[in-house]
Amino acid sequence: MNTIKRVLGILWVILAVAAAYFCVFEFGLPKLLSDQQEDLVFGIIILFILTPLIVLGLGTFGYFAVIGEYNDEKK
Repeated sequence: MNTIKRVLGILWVILAVAAAYFCVFEFGLPKLLSDQQEDLVFGIIILFILTPLIVLGLGTFGYFAVIGEYNDEKK
């Protein structure tokens, strides 16, 4: 079970990197660089609020899973 947790931790870290790419380059910057007011607000929300929350959440959870913080063994 601990091996599965570590493998899934690696998956969460990879998902964090993928989420960072998509949030910045696919969703945030195109909206931020458009000339419409509602796109500008949406781009700011994506880039400065949602992206750090998503990436830090996934990355932290994956990191702790990889280092074995969620193992079943009691210390």
